Amino acid sequence: MTTGPVERFAAEVGPAAAGPVVAVGGRTQWDVGVVDPEALATARPVAAPAGVVAVEAADMTVRAGAGTLVADLDAALAEAGQAVAVPDWSGATVGGVLAVGRSGRRRLGWGPVRDTVLEVRYVSADGTVVKAGGPTVKNVSGFDLCRLLVGSLGTLGLMAEVVLRTRPLPAASQWLAGEADPFALLSALYRPSSLLWDGTTTWVLLEGHPADVEAQTAACEGLAPVASGPDLPPHRWSLRPSVLPDLPGDGHGPFVAEVGVGVVHRDVRAPAREVGPPVAGLHARIKALFDPTGRLAPGRDPLAATA
Repeated sequence: MTTGPVERFAAEVGPAAAGPVVAVGGRTQWDVGVVDPEALATARPVAAPAGVVAVEAADMTVRAGAGTLVADLDAALAEAGQAVAVPDWSGATVGGVLAVGRSGRRRLGWGPVRDTVLEVRYVSADGTVVKAGGPTVKNVSGFDLCRLLVGSLGTLGLMAEVVLRTRPLPAASQWLAGEADPFALLSALYRPSSLLWDGTTTWVLLEGHPADVEAQTAACEGLAPVASGPDLPPHRWSLRPSVLPDLPGDGHGPFVAEVGVGVVHRDVRAPAREVGPPVAGLHARIKALFDPTGRLAPGRDPLAATA
């Protein structure tokens, strides 16, 4: 019987008796959610299939192996005049980005990365290939396993192949920067792709039809065109969007905040977040159902990645 790359990946993962395994992508976010480095080091690394399988431009979807570089996916979609709301961290793979579950700096305008996923074929803890979701929303019913897998850090299943929702590639894209009230701009502008603020400088990314970008640029009084947005500090804090105006005086040092989203990038790690017993218990029950022997990505905990 002929087997495809997903089936070969499942064979490499092996049955539950084959011991602990961890999917390895570009390692761009490798330390996220690691609570026991020694346990993680005992897991056998496996790499998901790579390559763009099909770009369905008319349906605005793309099927790709989870090991595909995001840069390669972006290049294939650009030929069809489309894009995907997946962060383009240098060297990152599609499956790795989805496993971490963190959206890119376009989250404000393009939506969260979890909303991009339509279908996932993943390998379960016992080595079985499982399909969750479907290539079109209208054909999907039941519990949304795709969203459960996004952000799970590979602790519930190892993603092998995904179908993602695409969007038109913006005809025009322009960063602006200067001193302006970012919260007033959030109300004044129509769906900017990104709105960043460090307490002094505000950056706005406007994308869409050239005439619309030009009109929105005129509304950004005090801002001037720049080549790109700012470099983002390495550590990510998740805060309520309503508390962002208080950041300059919170005593935690420099920051770049995603206004309207609540994600704050800093040079220091966020304090450990206390997780209540109901949430911790739910996560434990889900883990026990999907991976009763704890063989998938041991030493990782998605709850530790929510700070």
